[in-house]
Parts: sequence; C-alpha cells; structure tokens
Amino acid sequence: MTGHTLPSPRYPDLAGKRAFVTGGAVGIGRAIATLLTLQGVRVAVADLDAAAAERAAAEIGGDAVAVGVDARDRASVEAGFATALDRLGGCEILIANAGVSTMRPALELTDEDWDFNFSVNSRGIFLTDQIVARHFAATGTGVSVNTASLAAKVGAPLLAHYSASKFAVLGWTQALARELAPLGIRVNAVCPGFVRTSMQSREVEWESRLRGMTPDEVVADYVRQTPLGRIETPEDVAGVVVFLCSDGARFMTGQGVNVTGGVYMT
Repeated sequence: MTGHTLPSPRYPDLAGKRAFVTGGAVGIGRAIATLLTLQGVRVAVADLDAAAAERAAAEIGGDAVAVGVDARDRASVEAGFATALDRLGGCEILIANAGVSTMRPALELTDEDWDFNFSVNSRGIFLTDQIVARHFAATGTGVSVNTASLAAKVGAPLLAHYSASKFAVLGWTQALARELAPLGIRVNAVCPGFVRTSMQSREVEWESRLRGMTPDEVVADYVRQTPLGRIETPEDVAGVVVFLCSDGARFMTGQGVNVTGGVYMT
C-alpha cells in the first residue's frame, strides 16, 4: 500500500469482523480493503474486473477473498454477496465504493453519459446497500459506508452528470440512515476530493483537452484549490472510512464526511 499508513490494530473492535467492499480491486476501494485487513477484518474484494479482484485479494492477504460483481445488476450483486457470505462466514461491514466518471460540458452530455454514471454511482449504491442491509437487518448488526464525492457537495463543471449521481448518493444515504437507525444499523458516506487514482488520471487527460491546459497544469490547479497543499491519496480516504466502520463513530449516521484537504469545508 502506498501513501500514509496507520498502525494496526488502531480500532480493536474491528478485529474479527467481515467486510464486503465493492470497487475493491483498485484505487480508493483497494486502500480501504487493505486498511480494513490491517485492522483484523476479513475482506471480500468485489469488483467488475474479477481477475483484478483476485490479484488484489492475493496481494492484500489476510485471507481476503475475491468476488466478481457488476454493481449495476441486482442478480450479480445478490450472487456476489451470497458468495462473500459463504466464504467469509458472515458480514458486518459494507463499503459501497464502486464508481465511474465521464467528462463533458453539460450542454453536450449524451443520454449514454447520464445513464452510465447513474447506473453505477447511484443505482449501484442503491442495490448494494439494499441487498446487504437486508442481511444486516436479519442479523441485527452492521455498518455501511458509501463513497460519494466532493462533487456531491458542489456541482462540478464538466461533471454535471457525475455530480448529480453523487448528490443522489448523499440523499439516499441520509434517508436510509434514518430508516435503519432504529435497528442499530449505521449508514454514512465519505466525500473525497482530488484523489490520485486511475480515475483521476483519466479525468486529468479529459480536462486538459476540454480546458486547453496541459495535464500538469490541471493537477497544479487541483493542488491550488486544496488548502492542505497536495493531491489526496486513497489512504487519506481509507483512514476516515475505517474510522466510520469502528465504534469510534458509533453515534454517527447519515453523514457525508468531507475528506478533501479543505477544498470544501461546510
């Protein structure tokens, strides 16, 4: 794991728990799966790219398992989660992290752009949360953390469709948290900023062309907007997610927690 690491176990209450992490093969999802494993959690790495999930699980270690899952498809999520339950022996933590992006001016967006972003970022979160929360409700325990975005708090130029899909994640998170609170099930979201991932690398290339800038100038603009003065790492996000999974956050639910280096402070 690259970037900033945390001592293990930092949250002893997490040791022995089981987690289902979607989009877990790369980027933020992989950092979360890795840090959970370091806390003694047994993780199912779920990803559309089953081969990448297998590689990630092997490299993460800690008896991590891999599951191929298409977050857009109910039957796929149900089958993947059932496989994870069988292989892990249970599940107390959900990280609904799978996400995508495309970039285009709002007046040039196509139906395909809109539908693709919503199918993964909104529908995928809905399906995964609902299916896993039914298990949590039956077992009487569980915590979910959804990956939203800085773009879920502030509409992002060239990413209007992505922003809309991530705003939907926050609305869903809040409503679901209210419904599940009487059952003792917590649901929160994290809102990362400019995170160094393969998704960001693609976005930098797109944005450089759309704005008539070099990729280096785009990245420098991200840093300029970030009061803490650097590009965020997946591990920066993972540390907050693991906290939200722990008893340290036992009285937090329905929150969209900013992890942006100060880009957004409300």
